[in-house]
Amino acid sequence: MSQDSPQLTDRSGHRYAADQPRWRGDDGSPLMMEPLPGITRRQIDTSVNSQWRYRAALPLAQVEPVTLGEGRTPLLPRTLAGLDVAVKVESMNPTGSFKDRGSSVMLTALRHQGVGRLLEDSSGNGGASIAAYSAAAGIDAQIIAPASTSPSKIVQSRLHGASVDLVPGSRQDVADEAVRRADTRFYASHNWHPQFLQGIKLIAYEIWEDLGFSAPSAVLVPAGAGSLVLGCAMGFAELQRAGEIDQVPRVLVSQPEQCCPLVQALDSGASTVDARTWPRTLAEGTAIARPVRDREVLQAIHDSGGAATAVAEEELLPAVGELARTGVFVEPTSAQVLPALRQFHSDGHISRDDTVVLVLTGSGLKAGQTLSQLITDIPV
Repeated sequence: MSQDSPQLTDRSGHRYAADQPRWRGDDGSPLMMEPLPGITRRQIDTSVNSQWRYRAALPLAQVEPVTLGEGRTPLLPRTLAGLDVAVKVESMNPTGSFKDRGSSVMLTALRHQGVGRLLEDSSGNGGASIAAYSAAAGIDAQIIAPASTSPSKIVQSRLHGASVDLVPGSRQDVADEAVRRADTRFYASHNWHPQFLQGIKLIAYEIWEDLGFSAPSAVLVPAGAGSLVLGCAMGFAELQRAGEIDQVPRVLVSQPEQCCPLVQALDSGASTVDARTWPRTLAEGTAIARPVRDREVLQAIHDSGGAATAVAEEELLPAVGELARTGVFVEPTSAQVLPALRQFHSDGHISRDDTVVLVLTGSGLKAGQTLSQLITDIPV
């Protein structure tokens, strides 16, 4: 049976039924699902070759899932920065990014709740993912994206049948515009909706199964809004509660130096990020100036014993090339975890005895046009 009785809570502590189409609390804060007990390896449905094999860990009614076969992405051994690590290649998801995990679960919930029209804001990958899963669910989708978004991501959304509005300004400007439009159609934001995180958390279950039902010492993820941070924290915490692992891994976070509000907050000991304007970065998927769940993300990093580091802009393209020469082609947003790995090792957050998983969030094809213009700058 799926775990369908928990409720949602906002920051003020108010509780809401999880089976209602709601994207934020009455106090305007983001919603989180109450902690779930997790599942054991015996509850995995091994007949299902997608992330829905962990369906028993989800707080969903027994409804038909909206699925494109997401999850079950490769975990590949690599030697990077002189360390033996594993890379979780999320570019192998149906639309080319880890966002498919959250989109599948969120769209399953929204279709069951009768939502017929939705709105999403995105710097590219989230919009393309929600466009695809909306098409599979028979839901009309409208995507708002920055005018500077990689054209290939916009084409993907439009081909899936979504209407796409390009908004001038920063990624934050786009998020603000989406909230303004949220009274015209249901706001199915991958940064706000609690069911999206329920899908993302399944990557923790998958890493656990990939490693022979054990947890790594650390998981290194790029972070913008921080859904991967929270997903890993939630999923591994559930596995610990279920008695399947003894300790949760440290969550190590990479952000581009030109947009690193979470890193700044951690360095200063703050519990929230400062509102400020950041310059444009090639790592567009993590260019989130004011993460909606900043408090929760920062707390999750603290609670795991993790850390965060900022990657210099000039390190992004070389990292794309270095990973590509191991056979893995990822966009700059994903590639930043490689220079971050070097920094975490240098700072003592990672040792050679650690089992480290790097999550590579999106395909290099997502940034194909941008990279083709810059290819002469990538070391070969």
